[in-house]
Amino acid sequence: MAEFECRLKKYRQMKDLTQEQLAEKVGVRRETIMRLEKAQYNPSLKLAVDISRAVEAPIEEIFVFQ
Repeated sequence: MAEFECRLKKYRQMKDLTQEQLAEKVGVRRETIMRLEKAQYNPSLKLAVDISRAVEAPIEEIFVFQ
């Protein structure tokens, strides 16, 4: 599995969303958002797209794969 840096927290905060609010918008649990922000979970493509739309930022700016 590829290593990645997740900048989700930055973009979520720019939209003034809590983890719970973002989780609700994209249909996952808050714990999933928390694990994503800590780069402990690789999102599916669908989840990455949904998050990208919710925070209005390009996927490649949120999830930086190394």
